[in-house]
Amino acid sequence: MSSPPQLPQFRMPAKGVGFVFRILLAIPLVILVFTGIFSSFYTVSPEAVAVVQRFGKFKRVAEPGLHFKIPFGVDTATIVPVRRQLKLEFGFGTPGATNEDQTSNEPGLESDMVTGDLNAAQVEWVVQYGISSPKDYLFNVKNPGPTLRDLSESVMREVIGDRTVDEVLTFGRTEIESDALVRLQALVERINMGLRVEQVQLNNVNPPAPVQRSFSDVNRAQQEREQLINEANGEYNRVIPRAKGLAEQRVSGAEGFAVQRINEARGDVARFGQLLVQYDKAPAVTKQRLYLETMNEVLPKLGGKIILDEDAKQFLPLMNLNQGIGTRPSAPAAPANPSR
Repeated sequence: MSSPPQLPQFRMPAKGVGFVFRILLAIPLVILVFTGIFSSFYTVSPEAVAVVQRFGKFKRVAEPGLHFKIPFGVDTATIVPVRRQLKLEFGFGTPGATNEDQTSNEPGLESDMVTGDLNAAQVEWVVQYGISSPKDYLFNVKNPGPTLRDLSESVMREVIGDRTVDEVLTFGRTEIESDALVRLQALVERINMGLRVEQVQLNNVNPPAPVQRSFSDVNRAQQEREQLINEANGEYNRVIPRAKGLAEQRVSGAEGFAVQRINEARGDVARFGQLLVQYDKAPAVTKQRLYLETMNEVLPKLGGKIILDEDAKQFLPLMNLNQGIGTRPSAPAAPANPSR
């Protein structure tokens, strides 16, 4: 019985085995080197800074721009938006918010509050804030966003609880906003959160749904009252100054008329005095002159005149009835005896 044929055995040269081994070893090293190079650089946007940690310990704060760090987890850079205005919304939520702490999962619970006179109100407000210290923001508080939400809600409930429902719903909004801002900023500074509270703004403040319609009617009545008062004040401001001006005008006219009459009376007295002097000197001549001057003023106002001799008879046929129409009246004749 013959044995099976032996297959030829091929052996790789020792030099080829070492080359392949070196290639397999170099691939991960190259990947590691490229990974380290690309992870050694990071970019900070203009609205932020980077907090650099080395083995978890704070190292420095990097300003905007391109920076280098030790790779492979030795240095880590956390981007903090210090130049961006952040906000928290309570009682409502804006869809598409980039800040994960901006809205709450249960906005209705945040807005339900009790006032100081034990009335209910639904309050919606916004807190606008910024990051003042990136180091304190990252290391002093574990969850700064939720912590600030809790502080804001606590402060607002305290401020609302110190006021009546009328203050909350109508005229006390500005005071509530300023008081809540001061209290919230004091708490943030006491905890040293690295934040600055810039504004607290009330949005919609409404009574509970069962009484909202009645409250709206009351508000409408108050607005109509204010409108009527404003209209009355406007009418008062329009009429009274005009009446005062008219009164002053009439008083001034009366005073001017009084001065005029006094001056005319004084002139008449002076003229009469001068006539009296002339009369004392020549009474007959003065009488005749006064008579002629008076006739000169009176007769032109009488219209057409016919002068006849007192001894004339049957004068009607001699009269021309159309005479004087369209013509000026003739001058009067002087009487024979002007003293009569």
